[in-house]
Amino acid sequence: MTETTTLPVREASSLPIGIEDDATPLVRQIGQALREAARVDHLPQVLADVLGTVTVRSHDTPQAATILIDASRIDVTSGPSATPDATVVVDLHARFAATEAPEGNAALATAVLSALRPPLPHWRDAAERFWAATRSIPGIPDVLVVETEGPDGPETGRFGAGTTQYLMAGPADLLAGVFTGADDFLASLAAGVQIKGTLAQLSVMTAASWKVRFDV
Repeated sequence: MTETTTLPVREASSLPIGIEDDATPLVRQIGQALREAARVDHLPQVLADVLGTVTVRSHDTPQAATILIDASRIDVTSGPSATPDATVVVDLHARFAATEAPEGNAALATAVLSALRPPLPHWRDAAERFWAATRSIPGIPDVLVVETEGPDGPETGRFGAGTTQYLMAGPADLLAGVFTGADDFLASLAAGVQIKGTLAQLSVMTAASWKVRFDV
């Protein structure tokens, strides 16, 4: 039997999440998405009444993983299930958006797709949690500066204190996606996020984004 590691979730969730100890990037990405859904109390709402096995496939790579939901927990393992109750094909760079109609149990597939796409927090809350989670990475700048356009005009946030800083600017939704791991950092640069910093800082910030996206 594959060994799993249980990821911590808020007490409001009655569904602990387990992933393999030597998990693939997709398994880690799914685990992080489900953990974020649990953190904002989205997970117990959408998965409260469903049980079963769902295979999640990437739409443009061979990657696949299986989510097993039983009455007391969720486990995510690498590879497809031989007999899934449902199969979904998703775009891993578009917040698990479905690219094909699900196969099998439609209600189960819909619930899992919703669980993988929890509502994003406000960009400021997301940035604060991102900075707290990545402060231990060697070489991380002392200060993260975030600039975006809010409903009442420009908004700015500063996180941390010190002499070195890194600037990220762009649409609030996309910034929140990067800070929570819902969006890939490098892909976000082509989608509207702008940065200001050294090449060394770019490397460190990429590592920081992987931490929140894959928990590595």
